[in-house]
Amino acid sequence: MFFDSHCHIDPQVYGGEAGADAVVATARAAGVRWMLNVGAGYGDGAAQRAVAVARRHRGVWASVGVHPHDASQLDERALAGLLELAADPVVVAYGEIGLDFYYDSSPRDAQRAALRRQLRAALELGLPIIIHDRDSGGETFRILIEEGAFDGAGVLYHCYAGDTEQLDVLVDAGAYISIPGVVTFKKAHTTRAVAARVPAERLLIETDAPFLTPEPLRGRRNEPCHLALTAECVAGLRGVSVEALARLTAENAAELFRVGLDG
Repeated sequence: MFFDSHCHIDPQVYGGEAGADAVVATARAAGVRWMLNVGAGYGDGAAQRAVAVARRHRGVWASVGVHPHDASQLDERALAGLLELAADPVVVAYGEIGLDFYYDSSPRDAQRAALRRQLRAALELGLPIIIHDRDSGGETFRILIEEGAFDGAGVLYHCYAGDTEQLDVLVDAGAYISIPGVVTFKKAHTTRAVAARVPAERLLIETDAPFLTPEPLRGRRNEPCHLALTAECVAGLRGVSVEALARLTAENAAELFRVGLDG
């Protein structure tokens, strides 16, 4: 039984509410029993839609936040709405938030300001923080340190794309690391080295659906049901069984998000 620690089951992507529900059902049939549905990355209303999906499915939880792509949309009204949503019991994390200097979909100063405001909100709420970090040159980590993020309920670097040297720094600070389907790509040598090196107690796996579909399905729209392909690759790199890898990563996700695995 797998725990997809980061997916975007957004009805706008999967054909409405019925389509999102079908994605959950297909995942369950494939052994993905638990999912963290990320309420960020699809503009206005993404958090509300993620929470709505989670409310309908036992074993599916949600996060809320404003993705760095949408950072320029974060104002006092938007933040207040997220704080209100975060009171729902299905909301177990804040994010994904961070810096993305690859696409620069929002101005960098807006990204920095949004990250700091949301880190403070997450710490006040006592929620673990899901981090998106792309090409920030270490700035995301510096802001996390400055804002005391590692003193809170936990920090998860989702879809980790750094090298093993950066990995050691993050782990020493207290971060959890989530490995996506990229690890199955033929040229993903660095990601494979990272997947083999992450301390067992800090390792999670994810799909980041609908993105980053693992081999041999690359090119199709991703879904949580494909998580086993990533798990098989990571298990092989670490020299453990898929069953052991599934159990380890599910228990780590449950500890981070403070949820039970009985549902």
